Amino acid sequence: MNGFSLGYLGGGIGAGLAVIGAGIGIGKIGASAMEGTARQPSAGGDIRTSMIIAAALIEGATLFAEVVCIILATAK
Repeated sequence: MNGFSLGYLGGGIGAGLAVIGAGIGIGKIGASAMEGTARQPSAGGDIRTSMIIAAALIEGATLFAEVVCIILATAK
């Protein structure tokens, strides 16, 4: 076990938690959009647009978190 093992472990755990959080967030967005469309079908287009924008923001934050985890894991 070398000195970088804990950095790699922390980076892996951090990236995993970021992906899990993004999955939960996008799942909640999808469920809310489905419910909103079911309640008011005429607003489906607006709801879909808002859902896609929110999902893109979540994916961007997740990608940023993964990059930070990779940088921290490989820092010397």
